[in-house]
Amino acid sequence: MDWLGMLDDHWGWLVFAALLGVAEVLMPGVFLIWVALAAAVTGLIALLLPVSVPVQLLIFALLCLLSVWGGRRWYAANPVASQDPMLNDRTARLVGEIVTVVEPIDNGRGRVKVGDSVWSCRGPDAPAGTRVRVVGADASVLKVELA
Repeated sequence: MDWLGMLDDHWGWLVFAALLGVAEVLMPGVFLIWVALAAAVTGLIALLLPVSVPVQLLIFALLCLLSVWGGRRWYAANPVASQDPMLNDRTARLVGEIVTVVEPIDNGRGRVKVGDSVWSCRGPDAPAGTRVRVVGADASVLKVELA
């Protein structure tokens, strides 16, 4: 029996799993950890069973699919709490802000100044210079009301 060949196979998978684990720590994305898990299990299978390299690759591919699918399901059922859940939703972050009308709101449509940019808005008619409160958004159009 060629023990060196078996050691090479399983050590290769385990080192690959460790490298993927380190890459996950350096570049967190909650993806590589699942592939690392598949590589580690493949390494354990290669250690315990005399399977050829093509079979190991097939096992690894199947375990990758299974672990990534399972990981996605787990994270969907157990979302990670965020300190700032609206971080990537700029319009939601603007709700409650007081902004200034820069183009009169006429027939329910106008433009308001938000920080250093100008946004389209919908709300009650108001002349330029009026202060309004953002109460919602529809895509990139802010919904406002008189402040």
